[in-house]
Amino acid sequence: MATLPAGFEDLAPFTDWCLPEEDARFKKRYASTMEELQAFYDAAFPRIQDAIDHLNKFPLDDLPEDAHNLLLLYYSLITISFAVEAWRQPRVPDAGAAFISNVSAPAV
Repeated sequence: MATLPAGFEDLAPFTDWCLPEEDARFKKRYASTMEELQAFYDAAFPRIQDAIDHLNKFPLDDLPEDAHNLLLLYYSLITISFAVEAWRQPRVPDAGAAFISNVSAPAV
């Protein structure tokens, strides 16, 4: 189980979203219910500025493990945000079997 920095204990139930690969984040979004996505969104979205403020204390290429996990959690929030805010479903509406799969990604 991933750990988060002190002060972010309220987000601990969502550490399964601390996923390092974009493909894994999309797969988790597709496999989640709207209730699960909404619960994650409702918990994490109001804490965005707190997370930014905390992460800005460190160089991006030298984050402590708990801060790196926080960054990954917020990458996942970005991945689910349109599903929650616009589509109201985990998949893109009217897109058939479309999905995203990276063939290359920057090293984390």
